[in-house]
Amino acid sequence: MKTLFIPAKSKLKLDKSLTNNLSKKLPQNIAIAYSIQYKSQAEELNKILKPVASTQVLGCSQPKFPKNTKAILLISDGKFHATSLAMETKLPTYILENNKLSKISSKDIEVLRKKQKAAYVKFLNSKEVGIIISTKPGQQRLKRAMEFKKKLKSKHSYLFICNNINTSEFENFGLDSWVNTACPRLDMNDARVVNIDNIK
Repeated sequence: MKTLFIPAKSKLKLDKSLTNNLSKKLPQNIAIAYSIQYKSQAEELNKILKPVASTQVLGCSQPKFPKNTKAILLISDGKFHATSLAMETKLPTYILENNKLSKISSKDIEVLRKKQKAAYVKFLNSKEVGIIISTKPGQQRLKRAMEFKKKLKSKHSYLFICNNINTSEFENFGLDSWVNTACPRLDMNDARVVNIDNIK
């Protein structure tokens, strides 16, 4: 069966008074990131801000920015991508949502760090763990999951392979901890999930 990827487009019209003052409110050498539905708005801002880079973000992507990037402006909905970008890049990260500009705070990042730490401690104390594997292109890391299972001799581990990961289904298996080899941001939604990259 052939899969078609058809991007949806946001009908949001950028507020001219906001866009005209953005350069005064944002640091220089800023990079623009955007969800695919805001591509046209990002292109409009590219002409105004002249960013050092402009890139699309996906739920599972970890974009790279030039070394001279001093801050990131994300055009999207919600803090999901913005908080993870701020933590991963350690750069000041702003989000433009419905013509409102805000900045990801240190508190936002600290909440995520605490959640990740709690998930890691839960993993260390669990005798049985589930290992999540996605079949989606770009997220499929079956080989790495198998290697991890082989090395994990101190715990009973089980492989779970699926296309769409629904964390509410975890309740059906009685496991306290889940190791994620799929989307690296899955841990933001569930305190039982620890990313494989965060396991020493």
